[in-house]
Amino acid sequence: MWSFLQTITKKLTLVIPTMMALGFLYGISAEAGWLKAMIIPFTFLMVYPMMVTLNIKKVFEGGDIKAQGITLGVNFLFTPFLAWGMGLAFFADKPYMALGLLLAGLVPTSGMTISWTGFAKGNMAAAVKMTVVGLVAGSLATPFYVRALMGAAIEVDVTAVFSQIFFIVFLPMTLGFITQRLLVRKFGQEHFQKRLGPRFPALSTIGVLGIVFVALALKARTIAASPELLLTILLPLVLLYGINFTISTVIGKRLLSRGDAIAMVYGTVMRNLSIALAIAMNAFGEKGADAALVVAAAYIIQVQSAAWYVKLTPRLFGPAAATSAPA
Repeated sequence: MWSFLQTITKKLTLVIPTMMALGFLYGISAEAGWLKAMIIPFTFLMVYPMMVTLNIKKVFEGGDIKAQGITLGVNFLFTPFLAWGMGLAFFADKPYMALGLLLAGLVPTSGMTISWTGFAKGNMAAAVKMTVVGLVAGSLATPFYVRALMGAAIEVDVTAVFSQIFFIVFLPMTLGFITQRLLVRKFGQEHFQKRLGPRFPALSTIGVLGIVFVALALKARTIAASPELLLTILLPLVLLYGINFTISTVIGKRLLSRGDAIAMVYGTVMRNLSIALAIAMNAFGEKGADAALVVAAAYIIQVQSAAWYVKLTPRLFGPAAATSAPA
């Protein structure tokens, strides 16, 4: 079972489009309204397992201050406004799809930030810190960004958004931390890190796939009536990720060491699409399905682009320094 889930997690570029297709087929052939009741269970299953493996203590460790500062600047002073501007340009008459693009640009970093940084031989400790700080800061800032940037186009209840973020992020974070401490106390830190911890992200994948299925099922008949809609969504997403990778790479090469630069690129380009998807589906009612459709499509672009960037890293930043084997 675990090996099957881990295989699915590694093949998200194939599994997510498949689940999107299945959700679409279900939505055009059957009544999908009852699936709304599955949004909250899938949301919890999507977010809670990620929190069990989150190392919150990393936030309080020193070092890599420059990389952390640059990451925060790009994540909160550049990317949200880029996503908002592109939403205005591409979805002028579809405000909830513009919201989806904004949400995809608002909550930075995910567990994959750490994984991709490791694959590219970047600074893993910096990536962990970026992930924790980005998740907390992005969750707190999201209601204010959405209200300020989208309040004129859609109805934004900041209290409702904060309430959803509490249940989507901070409650699972608290329960995840408690679970982590209990497991470490019972089985030890080494056993948790090597055997138990790696299993939780695979559980999160079930929640992601469930939410993607529901989002597509709810919007299936709209897509069937306008099949060009998916292409309309993919174009701004490709541009958003392309611009982010380019800007972050240039900044990293000029201002940071190789390891910190790679961590900064993945800490600014990778977005926590699970949280964005959960906010879209839970905080904006049925209209949030439009936003969720954009976020679901972003999974495809994000995973593919991150994988290709690993292959390009030696050309962009040079080869990683050789490390001596431990005694």
